[in-house]
Amino acid sequence: MSNELVSIGYENIKDLIYTIRGKQVMFDSDVARLYEYETKRVNEKVKRNIKRFPEDFCFQLTEEEFESSRSQIATLNKPSRGQNLKYLPYVFTEQGISMLSPLLNSEIAIQVSINIMRAFVEMRKFIMSNAPILERLTNVEYKLLEHDKNFDKLFNELQKDENFKQKIFFEGQIYDAYSLIINIVRKAEKKIVIIDNYVDDSVLNMLTKRNEDVEVVILTSEKSNISKLDVQKFNKEYPVLKVAKSNKFHDRFIIIDSEELYHCGASIKDLGKKCFAINKIVDNNIIDKIMRCCI
Repeated sequence: MSNELVSIGYENIKDLIYTIRGKQVMFDSDVARLYEYETKRVNEKVKRNIKRFPEDFCFQLTEEEFESSRSQIATLNKPSRGQNLKYLPYVFTEQGISMLSPLLNSEIAIQVSINIMRAFVEMRKFIMSNAPILERLTNVEYKLLEHDKNFDKLFNELQKDENFKQKIFFEGQIYDAYSLIINIVRKAEKKIVIIDNYVDDSVLNMLTKRNEDVEVVILTSEKSNISKLDVQKFNKEYPVLKVAKSNKFHDRFIIIDSEELYHCGASIKDLGKKCFAINKIVDNNIIDKIMRCCI
């Protein structure tokens, strides 16, 4: 008999009992360790005798329950078991463990079973004697959770890129600038117009992130590094892209669905290489004038 496990009394086992779905349960891995079994062997016993284990005796956690249990374990300053599990763990109620113990022919089964039953009894006594306090704590926790949700919702709304009017990026902020352009591109539901005299295939890579069936028109100069072959290859996978040459523009613009206009202080292919700004222009008259120049 393992000296380590013999020393584990019901007081220690209480720390292995958690509340899930309103029931006091133990993880299959903890039960297996106490009985000196492999976890998969314990679960095999259950599956071979499945009629003995209705859902109020033993059940498998959902992903949400598993994540919640991990945070519960972390709160108790214990290592988060099952962090790299290939399957969602099973848990046993007191009745489930009582049904399981005769199936595990272990030398320590009797003493371990007694200690586990005592632990469940002590947990019930603790919960009953502290029910009013636990109920008040639950209500406080619920209210704090609701406040956190409302704060997160407000914070996320404020952080949405469509709310910005101007953003300045400094040298080296390549990813931040790239992410903003991708978010702008993804807003389009019908058409994207890009005006940039120095377009290359890196801009085409960004355009693969757009929504499906959104048409793209690029107005660029003869100095552009984008070729007809680039356009043909792109259109085979991500139609429809049209490229036209124009000498009407000096600055860079992005037009979304003929309704939103963004002015870029640098060529899209050079995002984050030097300090530059992206501005959202909200004047509809300017949008109309830019659109007429594109024709």
